[in-house]
Amino acid sequence: MKNKISLDYLQTPYGVLVLGAFKDKLCLCDWQYRKMRAAIDNRLKKHLVADFVKEYSEIMEETKQQLHEYFEGKRTDFNIPILLLGSAFQKTVWSALLEVPYGQTETYLGLSKKLKNEKAIRAVATANGANALSIIVPCHRIIGSDGSLVGYAGGLEAKKKLLKLENALPEQQFSLF
Repeated sequence: MKNKISLDYLQTPYGVLVLGAFKDKLCLCDWQYRKMRAAIDNRLKKHLVADFVKEYSEIMEETKQQLHEYFEGKRTDFNIPILLLGSAFQKTVWSALLEVPYGQTETYLGLSKKLKNEKAIRAVATANGANALSIIVPCHRIIGSDGSLVGYAGGLEAKKKLLKLENALPEQQFSLF
């Protein structure tokens, strides 16, 4: 018999998130409507040899509570046990994303330099885009070297709103509001 990934959905002010938990760890917190939805889901199912089952999970309920607090401006970090599922390189990038503090941004180039591989900028961007734990692993805090808001699974409008919530929009973006 296959393992189970508990599945649920959360309507947020920025769009619908799909939540998944496996053995008391969050493995999925991602935008329901994104181009890579099937690829992300298939990667998780393959790594865990599991299928999605819509059911209650304590870790997902805690995730919902912490996300609500974040959206209300009452939480700046998350203390949810997570399960990162991907290649060793992807996990390195996602771990580096966890180091980008609330209210700050980093560039793809800056992230590549922190990983001591400046030439891996495209690979870093690709790994960033493959993140299955949006918001929890804050890929929305990564911007272009020129300060532009580029590439986000939830869409650029959601990225802009999340950065505005965190008061982290690059200065030239304030003219839009």
